[in-house]
Amino acid sequence: MGAGHDHGTGEIQHERPLWWAFGLTAAFLIAEVAGGLITNSLALLSDAAHMMTDVIALAISLIAVRLSRRPPDAKRTYGYARMEAIGAMINSGLLFVVAGYILWEAIGRFRQPPEVASMGMLVVAVIGLVINLISMQLLKAGSGSSLNVKGAYLEVWSDMLGSIGVIIGALVIRFTGWTVADPIIAVLIGLWVLPRTWTLLRQAGHVLMQGVPEGIELDSVRSLLLQHPAVAQIHDLHAWSLGSRQTVVTAHIVLREGKDDPEEVRLSLLTALEDRFNVHDATLQVERKACEDGHAHA
Repeated sequence: MGAGHDHGTGEIQHERPLWWAFGLTAAFLIAEVAGGLITNSLALLSDAAHMMTDVIALAISLIAVRLSRRPPDAKRTYGYARMEAIGAMINSGLLFVVAGYILWEAIGRFRQPPEVASMGMLVVAVIGLVINLISMQLLKAGSGSSLNVKGAYLEVWSDMLGSIGVIIGALVIRFTGWTVADPIIAVLIGLWVLPRTWTLLRQAGHVLMQGVPEGIELDSVRSLLLQHPAVAQIHDLHAWSLGSRQTVVTAHIVLREGKDDPEEVRLSLLTALEDRFNVHDATLQVERKACEDGHAHA
C-alpha cells in the first residue's frame, strides 16, 4: 500500500458550516412545504422537493464526515467510504420519484389552473432565497478544498435558482393573474433537476460498480508503470474508487531478468503513481516471471 493519508483534519473544519446549512435548510423545508400547501402553489412544492434533496445531500455530507473518521475494522477493511455513493443512489431515486410526481401534477394544472395565493408564494420564496444565499456563503470556503462540501454547495446553488424561479412565477401571477405560470415554473424546476439527478445516479452507480475513476485511464497507468526500465510486463491491472476522494490501484508487475531489487522497483512505482495520478492506495505485486494462467500482457 502507498503511504496513508489522513483526510480527517480537513473534514473536521468543514463540519460546522455543514451543520449550520443543514439546520437552516431543514427548517425552511418544513416552512416551504406548509407554504406550498396553504397557497396551493405547485411551484413552491416543486422547489420544496428539490430543497428536500438538499437536506438529504447535506445529511449525506455530514454522515460522510463522521464516518470518514472511523478506522477500518475486521469486517469493513476499507472503512465506510462507500456510504457516500449509497446515499447518493438513495437521493437520486427519491428525486426521480418526486420530480415525476411534480410533472404529472403539472399536466393536470395546465388543463384546470387552480387559484394560487401569489403573495404568500412570493414571501415563502424570498425567505427561501435568503436561506439559500446564507447556506452558500457558509459552504463556499470549503467547496474549493473538499469534494464532499462542493457537492453540498452545488445542491444549494441549484436550489437558489429554483427559488428565483418561484419568485418570478409569483410576480407574474400577482400582476397578470396568469396562474398557468405556476405549473410552468414547476415543470422548469423539474426539468432542471432531472439531468443533474441522472448525472448523480450515474456517478454513484459507477463507484458502486467499481468503475475506473474519472481522470484516470488504465492505458495511461499501464504506460507509466512500463516506463520503468526494470518492468517487463503488467497484468491484472485494476483501478476503482471507494468514494469521491479515494482511488485504489492494484497490479501485478513482471520484472525483467536482472538484479533489480523488487522492493526498490515497487516503491519507485508507488511514488510514480502518487505523483502522476494522486493515487495513495496502491497494491503492487512484483513477480520475477509472468503467471502461467494467460493473464500477462504488455
